[in-house]
Amino acid sequence: MQSNVAKRTITWLRSDAFRKTGRKALVGFDGFVDTIVHIVKTRRSPNKFVRCESMKEWAARIAAASGLSTNFELVPQRVKLGGNGPIMADALDRLGCSVTYIGNLGKPALHAVFADFAKRARVISLAEPGFTDAFEFADGKLMCSKLDSLRDVNWENLVRHVPEPELIRLFSESDLIAMVNWTMLINLTGIFSNLLARILPKLRGPRRWILFDLADPAKRPRRDLRGILGIIRRYERHARVVLGLNLGEARQVATALGLGGIEEKCDAVAQAAAAIRDTLGIDTVVIHPIQFAAAADAGGTAHVTGPSCARPKMTTGAGDHFNAGFCLARIHGLGLAESLHAGVGTSGFYVRRGKSPTARELAALLQKS
Repeated sequence: MQSNVAKRTITWLRSDAFRKTGRKALVGFDGFVDTIVHIVKTRRSPNKFVRCESMKEWAARIAAASGLSTNFELVPQRVKLGGNGPIMADALDRLGCSVTYIGNLGKPALHAVFADFAKRARVISLAEPGFTDAFEFADGKLMCSKLDSLRDVNWENLVRHVPEPELIRLFSESDLIAMVNWTMLINLTGIFSNLLARILPKLRGPRRWILFDLADPAKRPRRDLRGILGIIRRYERHARVVLGLNLGEARQVATALGLGGIEEKCDAVAQAAAAIRDTLGIDTVVIHPIQFAAAADAGGTAHVTGPSCARPKMTTGAGDHFNAGFCLARIHGLGLAESLHAGVGTSGFYVRRGKSPTARELAALLQKS
């Protein structure tokens, strides 16, 4: 039986107010060409194979080859646009947002994987994209990336392509600003600091929503993580800040802030979101494990269970789709629980179908769940 919260979310998606009220989003700053890869466990014929289903299974085969040598066959499944920013921006566009994207999508020409996206959104490319091989398993994914070009995503190059007056205009006209993938964009701290000092104080009008997604900061020193959390805290003076985290990221942030561990249970994750929010003093913290999502804002906490999917078609980008659905609901004024439903529904549709939903398709999925 559908909850009242789910019914309200469906009604919103199908309403004239949703279809006729345009929203604008500014998203940045990364860009990747993603190759989705399966690992062959058993080759049965030139056209048939059994893949390694779990990361543990592949890890055991690697460990067994220690001191010897071995070979793994990689089978590309799909080459697609990638990066936290482009995937989220593409999902927002499919859901009806007017999107401006700034990032490294190709220079001097856009890479071909971004061509369709660039027809639907305004795109400003700063540099060549990064490249990722995404090894997908039933229990997770392993992302192996080549990042040299991401060094060109820095403040000096940003204002060379988008001068400060234009940045002020883009920020001013946007209902949502999403800035993602701090972990891989090594110069993003500098961009955040300059935006905070030079752009945000010049904005007028209502406080905009700004989403930050750190993107697995495990490889960054803890002092750097504490530093960027301190900068994010200061954005709340100018905007309504959302910090989006998966469970692993939430545990890293909690540790950096001196908070306790986080059990993978709905109530525990909701309370962790509240603790992180209170410590940072920001508007919203949302945490999305695989099976559910929880969040905290000034009104309290909420958690919802996502639509289950035993055999996902695509997992790389699921979190970015969650962010798109959740943030779209937030900027339309929906409550915390409704926003979580929009987030898990958008992500759930993507992992089932391997593509981003329209608002109509999202409503249909939530209706069936």
